[in-house]
Amino acid sequence: MTDLQTTERDLLAAIAAADDAGLEALRVSALGKSGSITLLLKTLGAMSPEERQEKAPAIQALRTAVADAIATRKAALDEAALGARLASERLDMTRPVATGPQGSVHPVAQVMDELAEIFADLGFAVATGPEIEDDWHNFTALNIPETHPARAMHDTFYFPDVDAEGRRMLLRTHTSPVQIRTMTQTPPPIRIIAPGRVYRSDSDATHTPMFHQIEGLVIDRGIHLGHLRWTLETFLKAFFERDDIVLRLRPSYFPFTEPSVEVDVGYSVEKGRRVIGGDPNGPNGGWMEVLGSGMVHPKVIAAAGLDPAEWQGFAFGTGVDRLAMLKYGMDDLRAFFDGDLRWLRHYGFRALDIPTLSGGVGA
Repeated sequence: MTDLQTTERDLLAAIAAADDAGLEALRVSALGKSGSITLLLKTLGAMSPEERQEKAPAIQALRTAVADAIATRKAALDEAALGARLASERLDMTRPVATGPQGSVHPVAQVMDELAEIFADLGFAVATGPEIEDDWHNFTALNIPETHPARAMHDTFYFPDVDAEGRRMLLRTHTSPVQIRTMTQTPPPIRIIAPGRVYRSDSDATHTPMFHQIEGLVIDRGIHLGHLRWTLETFLKAFFERDDIVLRLRPSYFPFTEPSVEVDVGYSVEKGRRVIGGDPNGPNGGWMEVLGSGMVHPKVIAAAGLDPAEWQGFAFGTGVDRLAMLKYGMDDLRAFFDGDLRWLRHYGFRALDIPTLSGGVGA
């Protein structure tokens, strides 16, 4: 065994002093197919069981010691090489990073974020609800009578089944059911917006069977139309990022509000493009209807289990897709849902873009 001890001592000394190339040569000469230690292991096959039992442990120990020493030396050489590389190389942090493939944030998603930012600054929370609704939440609780055209098959997507209470199921036609669910589940005062997808049987350049809507609801004591007008004016000025927004409220009719008002906003033509803002009575101006609103009908408040003599409120609603078209210049609503990458690259937003109004209303 003295020869094995001498071999181990010599190999370990050579390994400790070897560089990368020398270390690989030592590994091959000792542990390769024809290496010295490999040949010693092969001689065990020709030995008697007694002799093999005596010599095998020492040869295996030699192989293990050499393999461990090679691995340790290799790790030390790699660490030294990395240290030298780090000491000699410098990274210029001022150089632009090569950009890879990038996706786009859809304008609807961007506008949703902008609206959430604006109304959060005004003290509104975001409320959501199911897209598959029952007709009580979608129609009856909103004071929409059985004979109202909105309930007709040509306007509403109904399901053949009913819920446990026998109520017809449908794809919600507006996000107003979220208002009912909030009023029945949350004690007032209430300030919410309800954004989301809604469904109606309609399709042309300005209508699609599925579109996005945002509605707002305020329930409190002493609420009046002045609060509604101020809220809408502040919202529209913030969203379109202009201080020259002029509103015109026209009497209208909605089953769930009384009184009801259509809200027109003044526009002007700038550089051949119609933009929200400016003088609506000027030579290049006019009025455009952008949303419906009104004071919440006492029957709706009562349907939610609240006393209309104590609680009042206002509600409003508008299309998110239409707001995106007005602000960012699209002219065909159907393109929103075509999935055309060229359209998305043109009108989309970078993934890390934040809403332009995240600093606050009027910032």
